[in-house]
Amino acid sequence: MSNRSSNSSNTNRSSRHAIVMGRFGIIFTLVILLFFGIVYKLIDTTVVHAEAWSAKGDSTLLRTRIITPNRGDILASDGTILATNLSYYNIRIDFRANSFKIVEFCNEDTMRSLCDSLAVLLPNRSSKEWRKYIATQLDKPRSKRSRSFLMARKVDRATVNRFKKLPFFRAWKNSSKTGLTAEPVIVRSYPFGEMAKLSIGRVGMTEEDPRVIGRSGLEHALDSLLYGTDGLSRLNVGTRGTRMTVEVPPVDGYNVLTTIDITMQDILESELGEILRQSGAEWGTAMIMEVATGDIKAMSNLEKDTVHHKGKYIEGMNRLVMGYEPGSVMKVMSMALALEHGYGLPVTKTYAIGSSYPYLNRNPIRDTHSPGTLPVSRFLEYSSNIGMVKMSMPQYEHNPGLFRQRLADMGFFDLFKTGLARERRPKVPEVANNVGGRLTLSRQIFGYSTQIPPISTCAFYNAIANDGRFVRPRLVKGIIGPDGRDSTIEVSYVRDRILSSQNAALLRKMMLDVVWEQGGTAKALRNDIVKIAGKTGTCKIALEDKRPRVDANGDSIKLPPFKGGYLDGRYRVTFCGFFPYENPKYTCIVVINDPRGALRGPAVSAGMVLKNVALKLFARGKLSDDPDFTPSEQKDTPTVYASFNNDRNSTLHTSLRLGNTRKISSPSKDTEENQVPDVRGVSIREALTTLEEHGYAVKFSGVGYVEHQEPLAGAVVPRGSTVRLTLRN
Repeated sequence: MSNRSSNSSNTNRSSRHAIVMGRFGIIFTLVILLFFGIVYKLIDTTVVHAEAWSAKGDSTLLRTRIITPNRGDILASDGTILATNLSYYNIRIDFRANSFKIVEFCNEDTMRSLCDSLAVLLPNRSSKEWRKYIATQLDKPRSKRSRSFLMARKVDRATVNRFKKLPFFRAWKNSSKTGLTAEPVIVRSYPFGEMAKLSIGRVGMTEEDPRVIGRSGLEHALDSLLYGTDGLSRLNVGTRGTRMTVEVPPVDGYNVLTTIDITMQDILESELGEILRQSGAEWGTAMIMEVATGDIKAMSNLEKDTVHHKGKYIEGMNRLVMGYEPGSVMKVMSMALALEHGYGLPVTKTYAIGSSYPYLNRNPIRDTHSPGTLPVSRFLEYSSNIGMVKMSMPQYEHNPGLFRQRLADMGFFDLFKTGLARERRPKVPEVANNVGGRLTLSRQIFGYSTQIPPISTCAFYNAIANDGRFVRPRLVKGIIGPDGRDSTIEVSYVRDRILSSQNAALLRKMMLDVVWEQGGTAKALRNDIVKIAGKTGTCKIALEDKRPRVDANGDSIKLPPFKGGYLDGRYRVTFCGFFPYENPKYTCIVVINDPRGALRGPAVSAGMVLKNVALKLFARGKLSDDPDFTPSEQKDTPTVYASFNNDRNSTLHTSLRLGNTRKISSPSKDTEENQVPDVRGVSIREALTTLEEHGYAVKFSGVGYVEHQEPLAGAVVPRGSTVRLTLRN
């Protein structure tokens, strides 16, 4: 028994030893394998794939982020903001926040109160709609709920603060319990909406550049100044984790001070739009330029909306910098050459005109209303094609290219670099020294076979008004740095002088005669308040060449811009001029494409825009240097509110719940001749319109509605006199 027990014990010990050793062997083997695995991985990481792992580490530990600078503002000439950055917020809820009080949030009373309050604060949804909207998240399991559920987009700071005081959200200050976040968003804002939209431009992103940069207008042309300089933040690893720290701070963009005058811009757009609506024209473009400085005070590009609102005119492409056949406004440039090079002198020299002149025995040049003979001084008055050709062509018979060369010497083809995108040079094609070349030149002299941007015509006319000094048009007159320091852009000149003072004066008188003499083509612009001088232009609308501009290989094909024909009965009309004649302050050009009916002529359409603009600028005190007036002590009883629009009166009457006991009625605009209408209580816009329609100039002080007018309503005062208004809010 003893031996058997001993043998059994030895066997058990042997079995246990074998098991232990087996386990040890397995563990040892695993350790050896792990060791070799570590060694292999170490070699693989540090030697074989060292560069890849280093790059991966750098991508994490050296992670950087671009910091976008604040974009600069675009300002009007008086500092009024035309484009700026505004801070808004997107309000969101994280339904998976760590401590989100889901039970309290879903409470019936809380939900009802919250949705009722949301309907008041954000009325884009009713209380029921808000509840249904929120339920789209609550009906999901927690893991499926949104971490950034949008509640409101682009709201201001005050709305965010009110949001935090709504039921449920006001119960906890800790956002992790409510999930409420306000995500800051920077929005480029344009306080004046569509006004000068194409000139100011817009911002956006492209596929090539995800940054918000200027895409058009001044936003594009001055993007390098407005954008600023990007900053850089870097990921830093510390004992408390990782965080982004600013390594290179961003530099904010410059504020750009433009030459735009908001009042003049409003007047120009309003008057151009009104004539376009009356004439049913396809499009119109216009610009006002200050004579002494070249400052572009206003510019407008309107075209018929053929997609959304037929008959309505909207801001369109900037045609001021695009080339068009100008028609007879080109005669002023041709006359400037004639005077400066002597072949137009003396201006008393007389030419036989008639109605037809077969130059070189080819297609005759025609005049529509010129008399049998005319002196040079009256060529522009009658807009005589024949007179201009007979005077000019003998100078260029043997050297047709000299005409273009002399224009170039005047700076006519220089780029202005105004800041307007896609500015083009005038095109007056070079012509050969043969019969065909001379025929082409004979048409170029009075505006055909050329492509002149309206801004170039306006700038040249401005030089005439400026006594022969060719000032460069400009749209930017200063920049303001991030540190608040101003930099002024000085007035510059294309040419210091392109005409002598004597010749400039002769040309101004010829342009005055276009309006004020018997044969003038713009007699409709006469008025006894502002004396206007200028030139009309009418040009047939050319047929567009629809042929492709590239061949099958994608290479450009040089083609003439037009087929060589014109649309029957369709014209583009222009008037360019300056005012007041005695002391020119502003030059203005207006181009209207395809006006219809009674407004087909250049004077009654394009010219009428300029005339109405001039009268309104006079009424606003823009054409005189008189100081602001001080109202007299005489007082009339003020009206609190009034309007010539009865719809507004009815709305106000209902809103104030006046019932049948009181009423609001319009003042009467009907007055006897030379009798001042009653504008007390109306808005300044309505007051200006009414008084200007009656032929009065207007000056005003204060803001709000008209409290007092002087002279008083009903007083007999001659047209052209000044009515002074006192406004109060």
